Amino acid sequence: MKLRMMILVLSAVIVSLVSLLMVPKLINPFAMTGIEKEIVLSIRFPRVIIAALMGMALGASGAVLQGMLRNPLADPYILGLSSGATLMAATGIVSGMVLFGAFTIPVLAFTGAMITGGIIGVMGWRRGGILPERLLLAGIGVGFLFSAVLMLLMSVSTNEGLRRAVLWMFGDLGMADWSLIPYGLAFIVIGLFIALKRAKALNSLMLGDDLCHSLGFSPRKETTLLFIAVSLLTASSVSLGGMVGFIGLLIPHIMRFFIGSDSRILIPASALGGSMLLVVSDLIGRAVLQPVEIPSGIITAMLGAPYFLYLLRRRDVLGT
Repeated sequence: MKLRMMILVLSAVIVSLVSLLMVPKLINPFAMTGIEKEIVLSIRFPRVIIAALMGMALGASGAVLQGMLRNPLADPYILGLSSGATLMAATGIVSGMVLFGAFTIPVLAFTGAMITGGIIGVMGWRRGGILPERLLLAGIGVGFLFSAVLMLLMSVSTNEGLRRAVLWMFGDLGMADWSLIPYGLAFIVIGLFIALKRAKALNSLMLGDDLCHSLGFSPRKETTLLFIAVSLLTASSVSLGGMVGFIGLLIPHIMRFFIGSDSRILIPASALGGSMLLVVSDLIGRAVLQPVEIPSGIITAMLGAPYFLYLLRRRDVLGT
């Protein structure tokens, strides 16, 4: 188990270094020109870090959500958080809002996601705690509502910011900047801390509410805490670079195949796996159609959808 984790960590480091030094070709880090140093340090480096942070948040939140809802098809975006974040961010982009300078879009996206999380949490709350079934249905309903409002906004808008908003919706990391990293890192660390702290309780939740209670945990309290963790992780990811699908759905299944279902190991492993996938997806998006860049969300969907269908065909997803 330790060897597998060490291999995973080493792979993440290698993938990050390769992505960092593609400018657009692999360069010698010991013989870089001034322009190459500027590209690596000012453009590539923050972009790789943000991609790694986003993938980490999505992978970990997917592992938590699948265990919390006891649903192998659960995805961080199934709760509708991304729809609220995207609606707020797209509104800011289309309207040209610059209230917080460079932080305007991330702040709007994070605020939208957390407001949506609050609405869904209230709708999923019953008798002193959050019920997973109500939470799931509330997320789906709110997500569809906000998506419809977003499409309405796009259909009536003629602003030049429309294209930028569409790219952002598909996970465009072209706006990556050093200033976003401390803010994103702070909320992702908080979310990961809560998730890892309650990993043992998450293991008991996966066995059912009755067994969870018999093991000394309160199912509804633990569900509430884990929902807060998922909300922070997903909101931070969306606010940093837009919507990126399939990472939270696929990575936990892949990691579970290699290291098992123990959440104390699965959550950090999924975080590392998610960071690697998104860094690689961003690298592919930059390299395939140069000088045009393909948003990372499109690459993850193109990579993830066939693999998901493959898993479904083998019935590994449902564990049968």
